[in-house]
Amino acid sequence: MSPNKRITMNDHAAEASLFKRRALFTFLCVLILLSLLFANLYQLQILSFKDYETRSNDNRIRVVPVAPSRGLIYDRHGQLLAENQPYFSLEMVPEKVDDISETLTQLSEVIALTDDEKQSVISALKYHRRFKPLTIKNKLTEEQVAVFGVNQHKFPGISVEAGLKRHYPYNGLMTHALGYVGKINSRDKNSLEQNNKWANYAATKDIGKQGIEKFYESILLGKPGHLEEEVNNRGRTIRTLKSESPTPGQDIYLTLDLNLQKKAMELLHGRRGSVVAIDPRDGGILALLSSPTYDPNQFVHGISSKAYSELLNSKSRPLINRATQGQYAPASTVKPHLALLGLENKTVSRKTRIWDPGFWQIPGVERKYRDWKRWGHGWVDVNSAIVSSCDIFFYDLAYKTGVDAIANFMAPFGFGESTGVDLYEETTGILPSKEWKRLRYNQPWYIGDTISVGIGQGYWTTSPLQLANAAAIMANKGRRFVPHLLKSIQDETAKIDSPPDELPPIELKNPNNWDIINQAMRNTAHKSRFTDAKYTAAMKTGTAQVFSVAEDEKYDADTIDESLRDNALIIAYAPYENPKIVLAVVLENAGWGGVNAGPVARALLDEYLLRDSWDEAK
Repeated sequence: MSPNKRITMNDHAAEASLFKRRALFTFLCVLILLSLLFANLYQLQILSFKDYETRSNDNRIRVVPVAPSRGLIYDRHGQLLAENQPYFSLEMVPEKVDDISETLTQLSEVIALTDDEKQSVISALKYHRRFKPLTIKNKLTEEQVAVFGVNQHKFPGISVEAGLKRHYPYNGLMTHALGYVGKINSRDKNSLEQNNKWANYAATKDIGKQGIEKFYESILLGKPGHLEEEVNNRGRTIRTLKSESPTPGQDIYLTLDLNLQKKAMELLHGRRGSVVAIDPRDGGILALLSSPTYDPNQFVHGISSKAYSELLNSKSRPLINRATQGQYAPASTVKPHLALLGLENKTVSRKTRIWDPGFWQIPGVERKYRDWKRWGHGWVDVNSAIVSSCDIFFYDLAYKTGVDAIANFMAPFGFGESTGVDLYEETTGILPSKEWKRLRYNQPWYIGDTISVGIGQGYWTTSPLQLANAAAIMANKGRRFVPHLLKSIQDETAKIDSPPDELPPIELKNPNNWDIINQAMRNTAHKSRFTDAKYTAAMKTGTAQVFSVAEDEKYDADTIDESLRDNALIIAYAPYENPKIVLAVVLENAGWGGVNAGPVARALLDEYLLRDSWDEAK
C-alpha cells in the first residue's frame, strides 16, 4: 500500500442517524397526508352528508309545481260569472331548439302562425331564460293539437301543454266589476317578490289585473301543489316519487244581480254612461255597469298590441270604469242634500218661501244667475224647490250657507273621498272648499264659486257610485254602509257570509228633517216617471252642464258638438216606505236628466221590484 494513499472510513453512526431522521420525516409526511385524507373523508361522509345527499337528489329528483284551479265567481243567486275552461298551448324550450327562426318557419306549415306570433316569440327570447318553456301559440283547437301530435317528432323541444284558463261567459257585461286575469309581467313579479308571494305563483302564469279578480286575488288563487319525479341524467322522468295536490282557490259570491246587470246593459245600449244600484239595507252593490265596455277574455290569453291600442285610443274610453272612476258634476241630484243642510243649520225652514223671477243676483252685483226655467217658478218652498228643481232657491241657500259649511255637511255622505268599495279602480272626486282651491290652484275662493256649488256644478265632481251611496244614506235616514261587492266566500264545507261594514250614522239635530226631504223626493217621483208604478218611489233628476254658457247666451243642444251637451243624471230608490234598491244613472251628453235618465231608472226599478210578479204571470 502506498504511503501517500488516503483511506476513507464510513461513519456508520452518523449515517444511521441521518436515515432515522429522513425516515421519521417521511413517516410524518405520510401520517399528515393520511390524516388530511381521513379528515376530508369525515367531512364528506359525516359532516356534509346531508348537503351532498340533497345535491344528489336535486340532480336525481325533479320537483314539478302543479297549478291550483282558480276560484269561481258567482252572482248573488249562484249564476256563474267567471269560470275556468281547458285550453291547449304550444310551448318551446329554447335551449332544445337549434335554429329557432327556421323551426318557427317549418312549424307554421303545420300550425298556422301569424307574423305577429312569430315576431312575439323572437322578441320574448331577449328576456326569457332559455331553459324555461316559452309559449308560441295559445288557444289551440282540437284539430291543431291532433295535427301537431302527428308531426311532433319533427320538432324537438316543442310540445303541446294542457291547462285551465279563465273565461268570462258574459263577455263585456261584468267587465268593470269583475276585471280580468292576465299574464304575469315583470312589474307583477317584482311586486310579488317584494311581498314574499312569488312562491305562490310557481305553477301559474296568470294574476288578477283589475276589478274583483285583483282585489280578491289571494282568495281566488289557491295554493300550488307539486310532483317529485325521479329523472335520469338526460332529464327524462323515470317514476313519480311523491305528489302533493294543489289547494283550489276559494269560490266567491258577489252581491251583483245578473239579471239587473243585463237589463242595465240593454237600456244603455252602448251609450256612454253608468248605472249603479245598491241595496241600502247592507250596502251590497246590485249592479255596477260602465258603458261602453270591452271583452275581458281577449286579455286572458294576451291581447295583441293592435287591439289594445284601439281600446286605449278609443274616444269612448271603454277601459275607464265610469261607475267608480267617472267624474261628473252631480247637478240637481244633490239638491235634496243641500236642502237638508239648510234645514239643519236653520238657514231655511219648512215654511220658508223664496220668490223666483227666473234669475238671482248676488247683492250689489249686476250679474244674473239664471234659473233653468227662464220665466221662473214664482214662490217656492223646500218641497216645491226640490220637486221643480228650482235653481234660484239653491243659489240663495248656498249664498247664505257658505261653501265650507256645504263641504263639511256633504263629506259624511261620501263626497270627495273613497267609498271603500272593494275595487282598486276608484277615484275620490272633488268636494270643493276654500282650503281645497287654495291648495289646488293657489287662488282665493269667490262667492260666485259658491253659487255654482249650490246647484251641484262648478268644481264639484262625483262618481256614479258616490251618488248612489249618498242617495242610499238619504233613503236610510242617516244609516251608512260601505258599498261592497263581496257577499260570501265558499270554503271546503260551507258558504261564509261577509258581514256588511256599517259606519257611524249621520245624526241630525232634528230627525224630522229626513222625512221632509224624503217626502219631497217622493213627490218628485209621483209627479213624473212613477205616477203609474205598482210601488212607491222617490227620486231626483239632474242635468249637468259640461261647459259654461255666457249670461246672455242660450244653450242649444242642436247647434253644439255632442261631446259638449249636458249629462243626464238621476238618483232614485224604492219602495219609499222600506227601500230595497237605490239607483244612480249617468248618461253622458244625453241632455235632460228626467227625459233621458228617467226611463232607464224606471225600467230598472220595474225589473228588480216586479220580477217575482212577472215570473208568477208566466
